[in-house]
Amino acid sequence: MNVIKDTQALADFCARCAKHPYVTVDTEFLRERTYWPQLCLVQVAYPGSGDETAAIIDPIGTDLDLGPLFELMRDTSVVKVFHAARQDLEIFWKLGDLIPEPLFDTQVAAMVCGYGDQVGYETLVRKICKQGLDKSSRFTDWAARPLSEKQLAYAIADVTHLRRIYEHLDQELRDSGRGPWVGEEMAVLTDPATYRNEPTEAWKRLKTRSSSPRFLAVAAALAEWRETRAQERDVPRSRLMKDDALLEIASARPTSMDELQRSRFLQREARKGDVAKEILAAVARGLETPEEETPEREAPKASRKGSEALIDLLKVLLKSRAEDLGVAPKLLASSEDLNLIAAEDEPDVPALSGWRRKAFGELALQLKRGEIALSANGTDIEIVEFDD
Repeated sequence: MNVIKDTQALADFCARCAKHPYVTVDTEFLRERTYWPQLCLVQVAYPGSGDETAAIIDPIGTDLDLGPLFELMRDTSVVKVFHAARQDLEIFWKLGDLIPEPLFDTQVAAMVCGYGDQVGYETLVRKICKQGLDKSSRFTDWAARPLSEKQLAYAIADVTHLRRIYEHLDQELRDSGRGPWVGEEMAVLTDPATYRNEPTEAWKRLKTRSSSPRFLAVAAALAEWRETRAQERDVPRSRLMKDDALLEIASARPTSMDELQRSRFLQREARKGDVAKEILAAVARGLETPEEETPEREAPKASRKGSEALIDLLKVLLKSRAEDLGVAPKLLASSEDLNLIAAEDEPDVPALSGWRRKAFGELALQLKRGEIALSANGTDIEIVEFDD
């Protein structure tokens, strides 16, 4: 097993990687006790066979400089292949201030190629590589050392099989002409804003039905305090204050220690000392927020409900198109998309933009306008076009 623990060995391996058209990448990390993910391993492989074509990079307990790896991730001549890349990319963004590019996510590609929605790596290994995976090490404490041969074998399998999966899916996309579909789906993953946790935006993740400006102002101030302190201390948000406690305090709006003590959900640490003072200060900031600066919940997109009969027709069209294209219906349009298409002339929904509009959205609008109809032909649904 090729386990890299020193910078020169990493530089040599990355230099070999850079000579190939793509590398497959995965990470192992922990974040149960931290705010930021704690990187434990990085697995990388390049095309070929043999132990030298894949490596496990171990940053724990060493003086390893990950600089050569970050340079490889920045090398635009080498495609970086991940499966379900979101959390892996967050690590590279945090540690290396970069997003690997160009990027290929096999989970997204598999969805476009008709393997199902959010298909797992194990499923792709079974369907494409015709092999099984030993998942007994799935819940390993990757921060513990030493790691066993079994654990290392589990980790390296996440990039060695990925080579075959990538090549297979890449060819499928070329054959079907759906490469641009994947490119559009990559936009969110490659946007740095996806990985920035701005404290001032933290309140938007709270689940509350209240739209009271003052309640939202206090909740926003508390959420900003919690996010900032969690980032600074590198602890989970819930260690400082759970959502139910935050919403309770935003509703009660305590202005003194005695009032704060009455909270039912507040953790012990937050009831005294500096933390309690900071909570009260956040409440005060929320109460002092000028009326014109209080946050507002975005109005629901669906301002009115579309005809149920029309929505049902759109669902039939959606299922028919999904079957024809060999993809999951939700890839083409969501239930909310269908409702808005039924309710509005030209709603701003994913189903009416990019490749989705060509694959489904334009037909949906034509059906709504009465320019086409649906007809049953045996076991199939056919689209009937009306003559002008």
